[in-house]
Amino acid sequence: PTAGVDVELRAQLWAYVRELNRQGTTVLLTTHYLEEAEELCDRIAIINHGRLIANDRKAALMNTLDAKHLVITLRTPLAALPQDLSLPGASVNDEGQLVITYKPSIDDLQAILHRIQACGLPVRDLTTQQSDLEDVFRHFTSAA
Repeated sequence: PTAGVDVELRAQLWAYVRELNRQGTTVLLTTHYLEEAEELCDRIAIINHGRLIANDRKAALMNTLDAKHLVITLRTPLAALPQDLSLPGASVNDEGQLVITYKPSIDDLQAILHRIQACGLPVRDLTTQQSDLEDVFRHFTSAA
């Protein structure tokens, strides 16, 4: 419903859909805008080439990838990954930040942070980024 509308109208439409749903109305939203589906929907179905390939609560779908990205800004940007930092899924992005992709269900974040500290890398800031619905959509449609 938000194709071609400005930011303010989009926010108003989203608020209206949320209010309808809060009042007990089931809303069936069809969209190619994955950000919109992620923001508004409790359940999400993914159809690929006319076949239903996923249909579950949003939280369950979002957890299927079991991947997060830890982005660490150091006091001094890195040009390359330090050789003594032996962490699977570690890389350096274009801004010189250390990026570590890990599985929250398996990997111990505290152990990852301890390994970074043991390498003497001075952390200025850190954030984590969860996979989004676009990542989930790509996962399901590339496997189907």
